[in-house]
Amino acid sequence: MRKIRDLGERWVIKTILENIESMPNMPIPFGDDVSAIPLNEEELVIVKTDMLVGETDVPPGMSIRQAARKAIVMNVSDFAAKGAKPVAALVSLGLPSSLGEEDVREIALGINDGAKEYDIHIIGGDTNEASDLIVDCMLIGFCNARKIIRRSGARPGDIVAVTGVFGKSSAGLKILLEGLSPPEHVKKPLVESILMPRARLKEGLMLADLGALTASIDSSDGLAWSLHELSDASRVGFLIENIPIAPEAELFADEYNLDPIDLCLYGGEEYELVVAVKPEMWDEAEKALDIIGTPLINIGRVIEKKEIRAEICGRKISIERKGWEHFRRGIG
Repeated sequence: MRKIRDLGERWVIKTILENIESMPNMPIPFGDDVSAIPLNEEELVIVKTDMLVGETDVPPGMSIRQAARKAIVMNVSDFAAKGAKPVAALVSLGLPSSLGEEDVREIALGINDGAKEYDIHIIGGDTNEASDLIVDCMLIGFCNARKIIRRSGARPGDIVAVTGVFGKSSAGLKILLEGLSPPEHVKKPLVESILMPRARLKEGLMLADLGALTASIDSSDGLAWSLHELSDASRVGFLIENIPIAPEAELFADEYNLDPIDLCLYGGEEYELVVAVKPEMWDEAEKALDIIGTPLINIGRVIEKKEIRAEICGRKISIERKGWEHFRRGIG
């Protein structure tokens, strides 16, 4: 019998979906960033659950308080990608009996940190004994059905954009896992991107209110993987003309003889938004995010042919379907 470590998370999800009955007329299909239930003809109840597990989601150097905060941020990022505002959270904890009383306080403080940061209230949850730390959050919110941004609406001619640069988390994770010591001005922002990630909730809500987007996804599984997911959902392709590499990631790559494009495309944990923007609304969307200090970076365009490739300074690159995947430890 094959083991799921050889099959990967996506196989697990596919197999489960093949063996359960789905709700009729789901407003958001399986496979998108969040789920939804109709509240009335105009509003949706938006729900999302995501689980942080110590072994796979907490790198060396991350405090237990930072880990608990991250469990909230992970979920908020998916709401951001849909343009939906979370209002409340349920948090279930699996706790090893070896944890100390101060650890429990730090977990509570971390959950509260994340909730306060995004104006969310914790309204309940559960606790149980577990062999590893588990912080499982479920967020609840509301959204106008006409404003929700699915993965499936991108059209040829749309502009592909992101809300920030990539590669910092890939480099930061290598620093923490391998004990690397680049110059401090390079190391600090790279490690900070892993220990204190931030969701683009304000940006997602603003872009949804403008009606500027045709499709959107959270990039926590990596830029390349996110593009492939959007491509599958929208049945389109992407021509990438600007690979958004963080300057610190370029310096890190130069220091350790790494490919900065690989750091940018095939990492994860960035929590940026990858979006398809209506061309006629590009200027308005760019200006709106500029007001709150966030760049909207044009990285390419949607094309009809279902392929994902980059053309940079005459160099042609095929963007592979690789990124973070549970059970396989990172490569899809």
